Amino acid sequence: MSETVFYVIGGISFLTSLAIRGWLNSAYKAWGTVGNSRRLTGAETAKLILIQNGLDTVGVEAVRGRLTDHYDPRSGTVRLSVGNFTGDSVAALAVSAHETGHALQDASGYSMMRLRSSLVPLVNLSAQLGPYVLLFGVIGAMPLVLQIGVVLFSGSVLFHLVTLPVEFNASHRALRQIENLQLVSEQEMAGARKVLMAAGMTYVAAAATQFAYLLYIIAFSRRRRQR
Repeated sequence: MSETVFYVIGGISFLTSLAIRGWLNSAYKAWGTVGNSRRLTGAETAKLILIQNGLDTVGVEAVRGRLTDHYDPRSGTVRLSVGNFTGDSVAALAVSAHETGHALQDASGYSMMRLRSSLVPLVNLSAQLGPYVLLFGVIGAMPLVLQIGVVLFSGSVLFHLVTLPVEFNASHRALRQIENLQLVSEQEMAGARKVLMAAGMTYVAAAATQFAYLLYIIAFSRRRRQR
């Protein structure tokens, strides 16, 4: 693969990532100012879904930051950014339902979520050693070291790919819970779908960017071996 092809792929990935993040911010901003008809806060939404699914022992906590919402499988806790924790917008409801969807995955033993969790040590190792291994391989012109760097970075790419079905499945579970529990009106449901779809696509952009970078590393290491 030539450097020109890489720059084209990298440029497209970068611009696509920016566009998707803009889409997410736009969707979140639009529906973040529209209150849901039941006036449920994000915290109340999460707790309601958890109770309805027999998971009342799962905690729901507020965490600092904007869109820092996540589910912690180690402590069994849904953590929502302060705005979504206290807010009663359609966006806050959708995001909290999504994070609760991860709790439902955890409780059901969802295989892809377990796989992603098993990859965390590899990803941590890749993040800590990968850049240094690659740099050492380039500076020292050592193809074997570069290959080790490729293997380490591949773990990060794999993690991003496995994350995709986990995130989209969580959104699917969230929307099903919102619909079954009749938490929003039909119009608000459309807004919740837009917010979750835009959020899901940010993971697609991240995976594409990582994959493009991996292709470049592979091409670069091959050129080194041929010299």
